[in-house]
Amino acid sequence: MDAYDEGSNARHGPDAPRRPAPPAQRGAPADSAAPDVSPGPPEPEVHPGPEPEPVASPAPVASAAPVTSPAPPEPVTSPAPVAPPEPVASPAPPGSWPPGEPRTGIAALSPRYQVGVALALAVVAIGVCVHIGMTFLHVAPANTVTRAHGEAVDDWIYPEFEQNWKLFAPNPLQQNISIQVRAGVRGPDGMTQTTGWYDLSAEDGRAIDGNLLPSHTQQNELRRAWDFFVATHDSENRPVGLRGSLSESYLRRIMVLRLDRDDAVRAATGGSGVIERVQVRSRTSNVPPPEWSREKVSTTPSYRELPWWRVPQDEARGGVR
Repeated sequence: MDAYDEGSNARHGPDAPRRPAPPAQRGAPADSAAPDVSPGPPEPEVHPGPEPEPVASPAPVASAAPVTSPAPPEPVTSPAPVAPPEPVASPAPPGSWPPGEPRTGIAALSPRYQVGVALALAVVAIGVCVHIGMTFLHVAPANTVTRAHGEAVDDWIYPEFEQNWKLFAPNPLQQNISIQVRAGVRGPDGMTQTTGWYDLSAEDGRAIDGNLLPSHTQQNELRRAWDFFVATHDSENRPVGLRGSLSESYLRRIMVLRLDRDDAVRAATGGSGVIERVQVRSRTSNVPPPEWSREKVSTTPSYRELPWWRVPQDEARGGVR
């Protein structure tokens, strides 16, 4: 606090001369109410000391240049901490699985099962290669391999994988051929009953109509079996060569399997009969020409009826399983 402060509350040292109060304060009564002033924080106590010598104030200067206070120093920013270099992961050894990731597929199996899966895939690959090779030799022109191993190639291809190119023939088939069958069934009383003719081709046709994905069996099994039989037999239904007997066995097994699954046959025999023999026939009719054609063909059907075939005992109940 300045010693020369002229305020009413200014403190003076013990040696400082007291100044007379202003006239306004002398005439005021002692108990007059003064405006309430909230006391401020206590001022620090000033200890008496030697009285400072009066310093002569300098003469006023007419025009003094404003004194500018020096600019505060700019704060010194500490440099940003440098991030430590990221550790470089050592490459995993070949064949190891990254930790923390679940194994899937074959890798999730134990080593023993992995070996089994590898062997199964190898067998499947070998089988596919053999089949493709046999098919190529079957459709390829005659060569040294087919002359030496033609019988083995035919045994592999016929009758299930036979190749047929009639779709690209200059004169495609213009006939409707349906295969029909009837059977001699022995009942529980020992009597043999002959069923009526069942049109198996018509059953396949009904299964194909309206079916977006018909099976290969419904489309081609019966037709290809009959073509195989006709190609290996003469007009008197006598087999030509060894493949003739094979075609008879193939066609007979298909007939027994189809009859065994036929509800009509089971209903006619009471479901307890045994098929002893079968007879097959074909019904052939020409496709009628279109209305705009002047061609005249006969649409009267013709039949080719085969002799009765005795069904072996191992085929009597549903064929070979």
